[in-house]
Amino acid sequence: MRFASLGSGSRGNGTLLRQGDVCVLVDCGFTLRQLQRRLEAAGLALEDLSAVLVTHEHSDHASGIGPLVRRTGVPVHATAGTWRGMRREPAAPDRVVHGDRPFRIGDLEVLPVTVPHDAREPVQYRFSAGGRRVGVLTDLGHPSRHVVERFRDCDGLLLEFNHEPDLLAASNYPPSLKRRVAGDFGHLSNAQSARLLGSLAGPNLQALIAGHLSEQNNTHEHAREALAPVLEARETRSHIAVQDDFSGWFEVV
Repeated sequence: MRFASLGSGSRGNGTLLRQGDVCVLVDCGFTLRQLQRRLEAAGLALEDLSAVLVTHEHSDHASGIGPLVRRTGVPVHATAGTWRGMRREPAAPDRVVHGDRPFRIGDLEVLPVTVPHDAREPVQYRFSAGGRRVGVLTDLGHPSRHVVERFRDCDGLLLEFNHEPDLLAASNYPPSLKRRVAGDFGHLSNAQSARLLGSLAGPNLQALIAGHLSEQNNTHEHAREALAPVLEARETRSHIAVQDDFSGWFEVV
């Protein structure tokens, strides 16, 4: 399996997961033109996408779904709550997914995992094939026991490192938004993410992408500082995703 970030942050998110001939896109918060450019950087075209999996309805994850479907007819998979939140109705070959009920896309097994976030029915996704696991885990306010159980011992992981509390407190965000981001149904701080990574990272963790960094409330330096103690004794390849560029492919073998 290979995975990559097409861009990650509050202005748009998209993650690729590829296994053989199957290529899925997790979330699409980009315009169609942006998505095409980012896919080209990954060596792909719109027509190479087998399916789009939506984690939740917030615009930085779902705003590009409609234009993409109108152009390609690619199947969209999302929970019933997310479909309602997007104000869309699933139609064949779309799918309504359910938390903790796995399904298959070709040789790829997909497990939607319910997460604590302020959306209608949010999930994140864990992928399995050939004895390997890759998890995409962003947009959660706290690391619930359920999340830890489902994402433990992945071979590859994209994990949210959203904000640094001091930067968030000093930002120009209104107080209500600061409370939302820092709350139990908002986003993970660097320290929370590092602790969660310590709980998830088994001996098989080959590759990590730190994602969904806030451009206003975080820096790469803060994220690296939080990551360093967890990864220092490991050979895990790591990368910090940026908003506007393709991360490169990370392969788990």
